[in-house]
Amino acid sequence: MENSINFIKKSPLLFLSTILFLCANWPALSVAQIPASVTASNKKAVQEGFDHWEKGTGSFFDLLANNMQWTITGTTPFSKTYKGKKPFMEEVIVPLNERLAKKIVPSVRGLYADGDMVIALWDGKATAKDGKPYNASYSWYMQMKDGKIVNVVAFLDGMEFTNIMDRIPVK
Repeated sequence: MENSINFIKKSPLLFLSTILFLCANWPALSVAQIPASVTASNKKAVQEGFDHWEKGTGSFFDLLANNMQWTITGTTPFSKTYKGKKPFMEEVIVPLNERLAKKIVPSVRGLYADGDMVIALWDGKATAKDGKPYNASYSWYMQMKDGKIVNVVAFLDGMEFTNIMDRIPVK
């Protein structure tokens, strides 16, 4: 909770723009229409995805529905909405992993669920192929349906992400 409050204090404009973006882009659905058991199940699925990723025993991205949408916010060359799991994986995740000698290990700072929405605040640590660290913080707003992620709005350290993508060529 303290990290969330610090985020709001340090970045009130980003926080407000996040809220406005979500209000404008998420379907109007009353949380009361979604059973608490579904909310709990969604949170558990996301937590297990992060747990498997952290332990190296699975891919978090197995939770993505094939027809999902993933929006990377900001002004990086990768900031846009990816329509479909395959384009997102091929244009973002695979190229990032090709630049890493040691893959990203996530550390979840907070996981919050309300209705069909699960929000993860997490840090990732990795080592790039040039030996430099890749350390970034993320906030993912994930809309779930039938146990799968169908829509994501992702906030990340755009400078760190762009830097590694530009700095290390891929064959």
